[in-house]
Amino acid sequence: MQPVFFPEDTQFWYETLRTLGHITYGGADFGETVATTHRIKAGDYDSWHDEWLTTADRVAAQAVSSLSGGHRVSARDGFLRASNYYRNAEFFLHGDPADARVIHAYDRQVECFRAAAELAVHPIEPIEIPYEGTTLPGYFYRVDDSGTPRPTVLMCNGFDGSAEEMYFSGAAAAVERGYNVLVYDGPGQPGAVHRRGLFFRPDWENVVGPVIDYALTRPEVDPARLALFGNSMGGVLTPRAAAFEPRVSALITVDGVYDLGDISTANLPGERAEVERRLRADADPEFDAMLDEAVRHSPMLRWAVDQGKFTFGSTTAREFCAAYLDYHVRDGIAERITCPTLVCDGVDDGFFQGQPELLYEHLTCPKTLVKFTEAEGADAHCQSGAQRLAYARVYDWLDDVFA
Repeated sequence: MQPVFFPEDTQFWYETLRTLGHITYGGADFGETVATTHRIKAGDYDSWHDEWLTTADRVAAQAVSSLSGGHRVSARDGFLRASNYYRNAEFFLHGDPADARVIHAYDRQVECFRAAAELAVHPIEPIEIPYEGTTLPGYFYRVDDSGTPRPTVLMCNGFDGSAEEMYFSGAAAAVERGYNVLVYDGPGQPGAVHRRGLFFRPDWENVVGPVIDYALTRPEVDPARLALFGNSMGGVLTPRAAAFEPRVSALITVDGVYDLGDISTANLPGERAEVERRLRADADPEFDAMLDEAVRHSPMLRWAVDQGKFTFGSTTAREFCAAYLDYHVRDGIAERITCPTLVCDGVDDGFFQGQPELLYEHLTCPKTLVKFTEAEGADAHCQSGAQRLAYARVYDWLDDVFA
């Protein structure tokens, strides 16, 4: 999809499209998004923060006023939008994790989402999932209070999205179709990295295992119908988990990813084996200088390195790129997946171009590849901008699998 805003800054444009896409399930309003975007200076992270924070504060205050007046629907809608706008506000600031603006906006994102959850039509319960001496934060969505065992979708976001954002990115769509939903922030994801200091790990089956253990303690969960749903980088984390976790009944990747090492080595000079050697070296000042120069000239790479150091616990661009090499389902891992698998593919994905096809090729389980096109307005990463269309296809497929 051609940029409508920020034509010279692909990263700012994609994040704006992502916000516009969340209009579908109540995460934004068109006028609020356009008005905010017009006030932002392209490429200026402080400007992005300040304008989204201003909008978030205003919308949150309106929601509080609505609630105090007894207008619960208006309050719920306002809290949902404010939550997403606060998420936007701190999005580009992770180059300095100590920046007080980061935790303020993150906390407000969670507070507003939980205020909306208390007003939701379908019950949304904040949960803590036991995990390696601590807990992972998340939410359990119920279709109703009957306690009837139902098929349940276990969802995680990816490299930069929160458990709260997953309301707009598949959770609300699942619940309205009769699925329970359990959303969690795993290591490296906002609730775990902000509050517990947990960084990403490649062996995601050791994250999903405790999530399933928790899910099976709930009487509303049908243990024979558990689906994993991975969004963005979750499209490599959840296939990895499904390969080693036999309790998974179905797998959904939005979008599918086979090997993040392809991403971290794609634009670096040399054969991949040599690039990997240099990335993993104890020291390589020449390579460090080359990466730093690339970061200075690429808005997308600048953001990715800041975000990667924040969520992987890396100290340099090279260390982050080296860590990416371990996130894959190569070497026979994809072939271990046995459950029916849906691989989604935005044909103009700006982050994982070609990865869904690679994943699909290596699957030996029952599998479906769904391509989303520019003509449908759905060709962007994670089908941002066409979420009604995307989740209709996703959950129609899951309906058929669990029928």
